[in-house]
Amino acid sequence: MIIKANTIPFYLKAVLFLVGIYFLITMLQIAREIIVPLVFAIIIAVVLHPVINYFVKKKINRILAIVIVLLLTFIIIIGIGSLIFSQAIRFSESWPVLIDKFTAILNQTVTWASRHFEVNPQIIQQWIASIKSNLLNSSSSALGQTIMSISSGIMALFLVPVYVFMILFYEPIILVFINRLFASSNQSKVAEIVLQIKNVIQRYLIGLVIEFVIVAILNSVALLILGIDYAILLGILGALLNLIPYIGGMIGVALPMLVAFATKSTAWYALYVLIFYFIIQLIDNNYIIPKIVASKVKINALFSIIVVIAGNALWGVPGMFLSLPVLAIIKLIFDHIEPLKPWGFLLGDTMPPIIKIKIKPINLIRRKKVII
Repeated sequence: MIIKANTIPFYLKAVLFLVGIYFLITMLQIAREIIVPLVFAIIIAVVLHPVINYFVKKKINRILAIVIVLLLTFIIIIGIGSLIFSQAIRFSESWPVLIDKFTAILNQTVTWASRHFEVNPQIIQQWIASIKSNLLNSSSSALGQTIMSISSGIMALFLVPVYVFMILFYEPIILVFINRLFASSNQSKVAEIVLQIKNVIQRYLIGLVIEFVIVAILNSVALLILGIDYAILLGILGALLNLIPYIGGMIGVALPMLVAFATKSTAWYALYVLIFYFIIQLIDNNYIIPKIVASKVKINALFSIIVVIAGNALWGVPGMFLSLPVLAIIKLIFDHIEPLKPWGFLLGDTMPPIIKIKIKPINLIRRKKVII
């Protein structure tokens, strides 16, 4: 007996959907070591694709063009990584000193509060001592976890360039495969949709890279003007965290404020950092994002925060950075497929006019009894 889809009860459809989502999330977690480098490789390949096409138009062999672009990208990443690594080593060496300075400031604050508000300073001192020991222990344990994860990071470092090379080299096969998945009558429409999605994704991702570079430069220059220690490291970290919507910006400004508060003679520098970062955020939100980042990809704040938290729960820190580009790609696909357009609209931030629902009064009609 064949059961038609429209005869399946709603509760059974809901159960099947939830079970499918559960198994999908489980498989994504199990295959994390494979999927995360592959997703990074796909994003990098999409970003590098216009550069490779430029070299190909200059009569350079495609394989040679891919190798040249990958080498240049690898050199740039190694340069930025070396700069961040050197700054991070300096920061880790002075981390106990920063904690001691911050503790001294807190002790002065506690003394002032105990005089004016009759607070028992001994209890607060014990609390501060426990927090200090927890910070030192957490920093050492985090260092141990970082050392343990170096092997997987090195593996991903070698896998991602290989994936990128293969994706770029086999791009014609991948495109033909996508076309052949659909009927011949729909292949022209599918090709058009794939081209539009690829163009918009390229503009969006390249815009994110340009935004990261501009914000990193602005952050670093602002911190260097104020004389904040580790300005370049904090500026780059702030720009990276800025790619995480809403949550990242708050964390990105909190770190330099804490460093300024602990290293400078007055707390006014922390306020100056906040003012500079607020101005940079105004520039980012009102000029960089609308003008440079592709404006066709708009994700509303609700789903941006949800997907960042879900990405962190699923894949950790890499998931937080991958969550928004992946959601943007999903939204673009939804926007170009007719049955999925409502879901694309739900993910976007286009506000429709408020629909007012008018409820008509119910007229009570007396029914006459009919006697048979």
